[in-house]
Amino acid sequence: MPSNTTASSAEKPARRRGRRARLVVLALVLALVAGVGCGAYWGVSTVRASFPQTTGTIKLKGLSAPVDVKRDANGIPQLYASTDEDLFRAQGFVHAQDRFWEMDVRRHVTAGRLSEMFGAGQVETDAFLRTLGWHRVAQQEFDEKLSPETKKYLQSYADGVNAYLAGRDNSEISLEYAALGLTNDYKPEKWTPVDSVAWLKAMAWDLRGNMQDEIDRSLMTSRLSEQQIKQLYPAYPYDLHQPVVTAGALDDDAKKWDPKGRPSSDSSDSSGSSDSSGSSSQGGAGLGSGPGAGSGSGSDAGQGAQTQLSGLSDVLDRVPALLGPNGNGIGSNSWVVSGKYTTTDKPLLANDPHLAPQLPSLWAQMGLHCRAVSEKCSFDVSGYTFSGMPGVVIGHNEDIAWGFTNLGADVTDLYLEKISPTGWTSGRGIRPFKVREETIRIAGGGSKKITVRETDHGPLISDRSAELERVGERAPVRTPAPDRGNGFGVALRWTALDPGNTMDAVFKLNRAKDFAGFRAAAKDFDVPSQNLIYADAEGHIGYQAPGRIPVRAEGFDGSMPAPGWNPTSGWKGYIPFDELPYEYDPKRGYIVTANQAVVDAEKYPYLITKDYGYGSRSQRINDIIESKIKDGGKISTDDMRTMQTDNQSEIAKLLTPHLLRIDVSDPHVREAQKLLEGWDYTQEPDSGAAAYFNAVWRHVLKLAFGNKLPKELRIRGECLNVRPADSTGPVDDLNSLVRECGQRDADSAQPDGGDRWYEVVRGLMDDEDSEWWQSPKTRKDVATTTRDELLARAMKDARWELTAELGKDVNSWSWGRLHQLTLKNQTLGTEGPDVLRWMLNRGPWNLGGGEAAVNATGWNAAGGYDVIWVPSMRMVVNVGDWDKSRWINLTGASGHAYSAHYTDQTDKWAKGELLDWAYSDKAVEAATEDTLALRP
Repeated sequence: MPSNTTASSAEKPARRRGRRARLVVLALVLALVAGVGCGAYWGVSTVRASFPQTTGTIKLKGLSAPVDVKRDANGIPQLYASTDEDLFRAQGFVHAQDRFWEMDVRRHVTAGRLSEMFGAGQVETDAFLRTLGWHRVAQQEFDEKLSPETKKYLQSYADGVNAYLAGRDNSEISLEYAALGLTNDYKPEKWTPVDSVAWLKAMAWDLRGNMQDEIDRSLMTSRLSEQQIKQLYPAYPYDLHQPVVTAGALDDDAKKWDPKGRPSSDSSDSSGSSDSSGSSSQGGAGLGSGPGAGSGSGSDAGQGAQTQLSGLSDVLDRVPALLGPNGNGIGSNSWVVSGKYTTTDKPLLANDPHLAPQLPSLWAQMGLHCRAVSEKCSFDVSGYTFSGMPGVVIGHNEDIAWGFTNLGADVTDLYLEKISPTGWTSGRGIRPFKVREETIRIAGGGSKKITVRETDHGPLISDRSAELERVGERAPVRTPAPDRGNGFGVALRWTALDPGNTMDAVFKLNRAKDFAGFRAAAKDFDVPSQNLIYADAEGHIGYQAPGRIPVRAEGFDGSMPAPGWNPTSGWKGYIPFDELPYEYDPKRGYIVTANQAVVDAEKYPYLITKDYGYGSRSQRINDIIESKIKDGGKISTDDMRTMQTDNQSEIAKLLTPHLLRIDVSDPHVREAQKLLEGWDYTQEPDSGAAAYFNAVWRHVLKLAFGNKLPKELRIRGECLNVRPADSTGPVDDLNSLVRECGQRDADSAQPDGGDRWYEVVRGLMDDEDSEWWQSPKTRKDVATTTRDELLARAMKDARWELTAELGKDVNSWSWGRLHQLTLKNQTLGTEGPDVLRWMLNRGPWNLGGGEAAVNATGWNAAGGYDVIWVPSMRMVVNVGDWDKSRWINLTGASGHAYSAHYTDQTDKWAKGELLDWAYSDKAVEAATEDTLALRP
């Protein structure tokens, strides 16, 4: 009988308490720890039943001709078919074999149906996701936007998934289903094409841009002045970190971007569409900063506005807990080098997307091959796929290779809305809400109905939290606003909530033959907005910035919530595709994208975002490339791999010389300080210097900035005695202090230590008496008033923190012991019973790298040193000589906890190693260890 992977979509709620959790623990202890009788049979038989059949023959309903599935020593499948429909039907079947639990969880996330799996603990998350309406938008895309060909491929994929599910019950599905079955009678539904399309919304959410920055800036107004907030969001350092595109201009006559500054010959046409909320007139004013710390103009009403946004931030935190944190580190590296500078005489292309670690990895490696490329079978592509979606997302075909990084475009805006029982206030008076009812079904019985209200700007996400029901009597607005009444609501305008045709782009990209075909595919890539890099077998390299990027009215830049009642605050349209930046064979011979600015804002007429990454990773990559090609040097495939694992810290280069000049009298602190002498700023796992420096950096941030931020941004549970936000009393009046505890999740608290904070500190280093260097006295320490006093205090605090964490002997310290990665199953392995966590999770691994290093093993300095985002895969494509390409995944091919391929790539990934990537028929055949024949 074919092996089975059963799917069930759901996620472990943040906390499962009570009788059901006790039943799960009891059953698993009996089955797996006692290991006797039917319990032992349950454990062994269930684990084995979930493994996929990888040899022999399986009849697959709907095939028109045989399909072969060839797997290598790592279980990575290569599919060979005779028609496009057969190819995608087989892809759906194989994805379901390996990853159906993951697939089913994803579709429950995107549909807001987690409560059907895990009960009432997920109702609030479901309500928020239903309010966003991802699945509804995906249905619109399928019905109205996607091409007939794309729909056909999606249906074939769904048919393959359902052919795998047919006849299998929950006992044959996976370990997760077996555990879930002890408390829930859930049965997976059939897969639909819309389930595949909806996952693109989840990815767009992960990469949505600056929404958190918009919230954080607004929350800062309760304690910081406008000037102080500006200091914490410095301008992009174009003089230090070059943008992606360094040449080119928008031709005023042709209104097309030309990468060389001459009128472009590209003939594609595209124009921005006007915003549904109306006015395209110029002018208007946005929201301003609040009173500033201690100005005396704060009020209970003002605090109400902060509560509103804090509640919104809490709601947003619950969704990233399922998909990954959205922050400064979520991005990617990619770069491409022309054959002029490579040892292969053809381009080399590297990519490593940075995302939250998941088990299994977000990516599934796969090859999709037509036995003979023809009109009826048109794909010969290999790379990284999303389980649950047909096609290859990142990879190469026989002609071109491509990679993605996050563009970071600002595609979301929050709107404050004056609401009443009858509607919302627009520039044209009171407008009725668009209203729909949603019913959330709850596992074990029962349901909850919610009402979703929308303005022309988007859904009212403030309806989804009790904390947001009242938003205060005063919002931080500069210009006159409507009577506040019971407060303002918050609506979300987001490009992904408008139907698009990104799914069409995936298939076009998979079949593109040249740069023109690549750009044609990019034109359909609506969301998420990504940097697309390109190389082809003819030796050309290129770049395209795609996506639906809004054009805002004058006076609005998306950095703060906008007043919804202002008729000029809406979007005027979108940047036309022809006017988006791109490059083709730039003179410098290479292109680097690592979430830095796309183009110099002074040279480009449109606002892409105010919140780019600050370019530390990208500039390090640029510098390494320049150093290697200087004086006629060449770059090899292994050089590209080595660059991906570069661990150098830019902030260490800036700060360490100052730390070494501090006169330290405490012998224990001096002992730690000496670790930094002669350090080369690389963050290797065994480096004691890296451990100490990063601890010092964490305490510098806490003392200089973190303790001065409002509680809504500080880490949950961390309490401080602070002056009330509306206080005008003296700083040293201890009687005026109040106890405030942080409210932010550890993964999204501030200061997170990313390269924005590098620039903040860089801008203050010459101002030794800046107010930011001031920190109050404590029971142990005197107050600091200067830069060097604060640095000395941070060095002492770091010494004693690491003594507690790593021991008194500084020679035993290592960065990897602090900086650890634990891979967690994203559902039952996160907050589930200990036995399930033990069964499903793996690790820890001691890692090098760090925040804003090229080897971007991200950590949040406010929350601790644990790794919270990673290079989710790495690839180096040897363009034209495809079989010499190399790749690795974070985990393995399988989603089954006790499969040999569950985490068989992780050790190599952690060491920076890559696997051979077979592409040609000959290479695939040589690498094949198992062959499964799928027959009609």
